[in-house]
Amino acid sequence: MAAWVTYLISTILKELADNPNAGFRFQFETISYLVVVTFLTFSALMYLLARQGALYRFRDHSRVPRGELDRHFAEYSEGITVLVPSYAEEPQVVRATLWSAALQEFPDLKVVLLLDDPPHPADPGDRARLDTTRALTAEISAALSAPAARVNTALAEYRRRQKTPAGPEGRELELLVSEYEAAAQWLEAMASAEKVEDHVDEFFVDLVLMGLARELRLVLLGLNAASVQQASLPLSRIEELYLRLTWIFNVSTETFERKKYASLSHEANKAMNLNAYISLMGHTWNKETTADGVVLRKVAADVAPDEQGQVMAVRDTTYVLTLDADSLLLRDYCLRLVYFLESAGNERVAVTQTPYSSFRGAPTRIERVAGATTDLQHILHQGMSYYGATFWVGANAVIRKRALEDIVEVETNGAFEIRTYIQDRTVIEDTESSIDLGQHGWTLVNYPERLSYSATPPDFGSLVVQRRRWANGGLLILPKLWAQLLQHRSDRRKILFREVLLRVNYMASIAWASFGLVFLLAYPYDSRLLSPIVFLAALPYFLAMGSDLRDCGHRFSDIFRIYGFNLVLLPVNLAGVLKSLQQAVTGDKIPFARTPKVKDRTAAPAIYVLTPYAIVAFSLLTVWRDAQVGNWGNVAFASLNAVLAAGAIRAYIGVFNSAVDVFLGMVNWLYVSPRPKKVKESPVIAKTAEEVDWETILYHGDRRLNRDLRGSADRRRRIAIR
Repeated sequence: MAAWVTYLISTILKELADNPNAGFRFQFETISYLVVVTFLTFSALMYLLARQGALYRFRDHSRVPRGELDRHFAEYSEGITVLVPSYAEEPQVVRATLWSAALQEFPDLKVVLLLDDPPHPADPGDRARLDTTRALTAEISAALSAPAARVNTALAEYRRRQKTPAGPEGRELELLVSEYEAAAQWLEAMASAEKVEDHVDEFFVDLVLMGLARELRLVLLGLNAASVQQASLPLSRIEELYLRLTWIFNVSTETFERKKYASLSHEANKAMNLNAYISLMGHTWNKETTADGVVLRKVAADVAPDEQGQVMAVRDTTYVLTLDADSLLLRDYCLRLVYFLESAGNERVAVTQTPYSSFRGAPTRIERVAGATTDLQHILHQGMSYYGATFWVGANAVIRKRALEDIVEVETNGAFEIRTYIQDRTVIEDTESSIDLGQHGWTLVNYPERLSYSATPPDFGSLVVQRRRWANGGLLILPKLWAQLLQHRSDRRKILFREVLLRVNYMASIAWASFGLVFLLAYPYDSRLLSPIVFLAALPYFLAMGSDLRDCGHRFSDIFRIYGFNLVLLPVNLAGVLKSLQQAVTGDKIPFARTPKVKDRTAAPAIYVLTPYAIVAFSLLTVWRDAQVGNWGNVAFASLNAVLAAGAIRAYIGVFNSAVDVFLGMVNWLYVSPRPKKVKESPVIAKTAEEVDWETILYHGDRRLNRDLRGSADRRRRIAIR
């Protein structure tokens, strides 16, 4: 801040005072350059502020002892439902996610795979992949049935023995040790049978399966030590340790496909996939076949379900955990986060999560540098919680379902009610839902431990899809934030100024940083506006980022790789921001683009491949042009951009891949798919009784009449306009 003030006085104001007749161009350059520098300095300041808050949180955080968790959940009766939305994912990716959820240590756990693929794909490969994915929940349930039966029997036998005259306590410890030994061996056997093909598989085996096995081995060490030392273990503690084994292996699994039901929303986005299932929770539904397909009709509480139809009862739970299909949870994620929600003072916390970290050991440079930015975000989100500016990051979160009921919006689509809990007006549904929850007096908190990990796009094409989506929507939500602030003010609720600054920076910084970088790259600013003080203002930001990268297991020098990474992503971020502006002007909802999670490389659109090359070319042109006139400040800046952008192209896109993607872009541009021929609908009267679709007639009535009426209205409207 001191450097910015010094620059403002010593450079901007001085130049304006010394050149009162410099003309409009110089004044425009001066003001615009100050605006760009101010916004970029502001974002750097917000990074440092959030980082400071994170340091406070990490310092003050006290990990809850395992014994307290066991005691709290020993008599626990509430449940949690894990929802895993999936669309066109590789079965192996989804399988690891489901297993990490199924092995959560929680008393009442249900895992639901929300498949969003078309239920009846025509392509044989897609059909085979879908069938494999559909079978995952049943395979997990079958695999866990044997250890679950064993630990359930062991717990029942222990409780039966407590009702009879007590035997020697050492015998009880022996039996408990044998159960923990069997559980650890089962996990170790599963880990050894896993096929490890990449760093994600290695993480799953080492930290999900073997991490839980090592935890059980640690308990074994304590139990054996207690036995050798002839220590007395309370009977209540022995029962808690038996219960812990039942929490690991008892889980209910299910696969649900909303597109099989005509009464549910088929909007192509993750939010409505989640909303479809959440809207069913707590009710019993009859499946009824109609001309449009199967519809779900709610069964009233005082009415018996239709015995002739198929009945689907969807159990309600106190908490919902949303989990992306490429994310993995560590073993005590649910226990610790639910314990936090039920601790004193957290009654109005709607969402808690551990912002995900990246998998270590990524094989590609682009995955490593993208993972480094992800690890930095984990730190920043902790700091935002310290200042009350938490945003929901949708990869994983434990949600209090009662809070979702407060923000639900109900509308009618045809004859059916559509309930929307998580808004899909923008493609960053988690950010908008954070504002919605805040408007109803709920808060959000990030838990200060790394308990969740998620995949980073392994190639430039899939990264384009992800980052373009992230850049789209923040500007659209700013008016909601303003409405929330006004409401808090009218309710006389305290609003910290730094919370407002952090929230605005989170939602809009991509926009101003992208446009600011374009100005700095493309416009030949007067050399008199350049000053070493500008770099001095940025120095604390880069030093702090390098320190954070090193603490996260990366290199200090990755700050330069991240700068080059942001240069090649500049057109991607700009495209996302422009899409936001387009939606704001037209009101048309932007389609949700899912990040491809496949083993093969995803081709990037040609425009996003060619633009980084244009940045390098223009930077070299700037070097040559400014060197002619002795503008050495611009020469240094343009040279840095050219070197880092060229290195990023080679490392993150690849020269050969660039050529392939540009060629594919040209082919796709030239190729036009043939239009399908329209089949004229035959009048019902022209059909024989055997040919008439009686179900459609009885269900819809005269749909053609409605179309004719709409067509006549449209024709009258066009005539009136002319």
